[in-house]
Amino acid sequence: MLGFNISAKDSSTQARTSTVRTAHGDIPTPVFMPVGTQGSVKTLSPQDLQNADASIILANTYHLTIRPGEEIISKLGGLHKFMGWPKPILTDSGGYQVFSLPKLNKVTDEGVAFQSHIDGAPLFLSPESVVKIQQAFGNDIIMPLDQPVKFPAEKDSARAAMERSILWAQRSAKVEPLAGQYLFGIVQGSTYPDLRKECAERLTEINFPGYAIGGLSVGEPKDVMFETLAGFTGFLPQDKPRYLMGVGTPRDIIRAVALGVDMFDCILPTRVGRNGWAFTDNGIIRIRNAQYKDDPTPIDETCNCYCCKTFSRGYLRHLCNAEEILGITMISLHNIVYYQNVMARIRQSIIEGSFGEFLKRSEQWEK
Repeated sequence: MLGFNISAKDSSTQARTSTVRTAHGDIPTPVFMPVGTQGSVKTLSPQDLQNADASIILANTYHLTIRPGEEIISKLGGLHKFMGWPKPILTDSGGYQVFSLPKLNKVTDEGVAFQSHIDGAPLFLSPESVVKIQQAFGNDIIMPLDQPVKFPAEKDSARAAMERSILWAQRSAKVEPLAGQYLFGIVQGSTYPDLRKECAERLTEINFPGYAIGGLSVGEPKDVMFETLAGFTGFLPQDKPRYLMGVGTPRDIIRAVALGVDMFDCILPTRVGRNGWAFTDNGIIRIRNAQYKDDPTPIDETCNCYCCKTFSRGYLRHLCNAEEILGITMISLHNIVYYQNVMARIRQSIIEGSFGEFLKRSEQWEK
């Protein structure tokens, strides 16, 4: 069974710190996982990520199955060796692509028939094949095929997708597991509290080593997302990690930690980094703006990343406006380091009993 040891709990919220133990290393939680959809976190090397104190990264089963394919990854030694990443890896199942590529797929109880978004070639993913592909990758934490729905969704549609996701989870759990690899369940149910509760309880009966929360951050207002999340996390096992998929801003993460969530991933820090946007506690700096053209200060004087220790805002603005790769690489690096620093501060505040104060201070970050 996946090692999961809770070391501290906040007295005023549901926040907790823990350690997830895997064959490729320990993961301190709450944790943020940089996203390497294609087997690479855009613009950053594995060494950059290690220097940023990332303890786990995420890759995507659908995209890596389309290109280069499971056979090549397996032949080249598995996903860790293929990527040059020695620490834990979590792979998403491709379920999100059911949501994001609706014109290229057909969904039945048997699985999902895709047309490749690259060349139109056919690909069929069943619950069993998705697990076996991830086993061939050899990564640490894997996800079953699931079916998110758009927001807003009619309740009948949300229930049908939830039932299918549970069916697929049951089938996935019957695949003979690979030693050292752990399959999480994924809770669906759109924004309907009764569906979320039912899904959480039925998945708990399967006794997965961890539970992911899918189908949120798909267009619903943030208040609706957090109201939904608050309504069912208490029905998930206390002694298993909880993973909120695809969320979010630093403030979103802190709010979700307060509701008892342990693991997060999001493309945001590198996506906005490529647009020249840098995260700080004082809000986002849009480095292309003219006000920074002769600014000698770093992005964040409190940050210890290579970017902030080396370059001025004025230089970074020049690089981004000149479309030099170094500019977006450095800002992406800063954003990943910033996220990791936020997670470290979250963990420390829980241990010290000051998380409630940290939660309140973070209200100002996005204003």
